[in-house]
Amino acid sequence: MIVSIRKFEKTDIPNKVRWINDPRNHTYLHYDLPLEIEKTENWFEKNRDRTDRYDAVIEADGVPVGVIGLLSIDLKYQKAEYYVTLGECSYQGKGIAAKATELLLEYAFGKLGLNRVYLYMDADNLAAEKLYERVGFRREGVLRKDLFRRGHFVDRCVYGMTRDDFYGGGYPGLQNR
Repeated sequence: MIVSIRKFEKTDIPNKVRWINDPRNHTYLHYDLPLEIEKTENWFEKNRDRTDRYDAVIEADGVPVGVIGLLSIDLKYQKAEYYVTLGECSYQGKGIAAKATELLLEYAFGKLGLNRVYLYMDADNLAAEKLYERVGFRREGVLRKDLFRRGHFVDRCVYGMTRDDFYGGGYPGLQNR
């Protein structure tokens, strides 16, 4: 299967809305649900030209299957926050998110010249934890009772990866090249 990522386009909005609204996908996402087409179109127009974020679509053999990107891109301090959602459930568990992550990290460290990519995840999101650790992110700490979600506070873990981790042998995907 050929996995690629490409810049998010306006025509991707219906897929994003469907993926995020799918209860199988949004357990650990922090969106105001349900996501709506019109509000997502407004979000797209507001964010399309921003340089402090990169929103992309994951494709598997040319089929859009999820979203991935970087938020809070800070070129001065050379860091950004990572996110991913593989929305097409039939494509989950096939290594697509891992390959898309590798492509995004190549963009972050290679093209943007970042030194660090980090992420936050709910501490009980075991599937995400397995993905992040498999691709080389390192758990750096826990933010206790960090967010209020669905009636209670949740702990979130902070994971990070540096350019040295990625290129210096710490990134599992690059070891097989």
